[in-house]
Amino acid sequence: MNLYVLSLALGGAGLLTMAVSGLGSHAPGSAGSGHDLGAGHDVGAGHDLAASHGGEAGHGHQPAHGEQFRLLSLLSPRLLFSVLVGIGATGLIAEHFVGGPLLVVLALVGGIAFEALLVGPLWKQLFRFASRPALTLESSVADVARAVSGFDANGQGLIALELDGQVVQVLGTLRVEDRTAGVRVRSGDRLRIEEVDTARNRCTVSPLA
Repeated sequence: MNLYVLSLALGGAGLLTMAVSGLGSHAPGSAGSGHDLGAGHDVGAGHDLAASHGGEAGHGHQPAHGEQFRLLSLLSPRLLFSVLVGIGATGLIAEHFVGGPLLVVLALVGGIAFEALLVGPLWKQLFRFASRPALTLESSVADVARAVSGFDANGQGLIALELDGQVVQVLGTLRVEDRTAGVRVRSGDRLRIEEVDTARNRCTVSPLA
């Protein structure tokens, strides 16, 4: 098999595999933390809560390690695959006009240019809008929820909150001090989430004025 055909095939297969696996690891959606629930939301019972934890914010690297990270970036599989595609495509086109060492040089230049001018920028745009990891119930602390129904005599009832772009329902319980004070919660009342209990899928809430 022609060396340039092989280079084009290997690089193309590698880029395609990385693109498919990379896009598949990012589920679409937007974070819903901190939003009030409007009256127009339809609330459906039994929504499942997202199970994955939000990622921690990355820490900046020390300037002294910049050269090391730039070197590692040159060894990335994506860069290798895209350069291979460029070498293969350039070589197949240029072999009709030149040969020998000049063809090799042109193929290498074409591979580097293909990565730098086309694949690199396109790859960044492709994953630029990748969604953030799904939020969990813990992230809703201090958010606003609404009572789906009036709370019972024990200060408990269903509440609805927006979590990771979806409206979910969980059991809400008034704080002890609110129950002692005789606070009543009616359907549609706005509540603040004070604490969460993910094991039992419930929240401790307080009324909002």
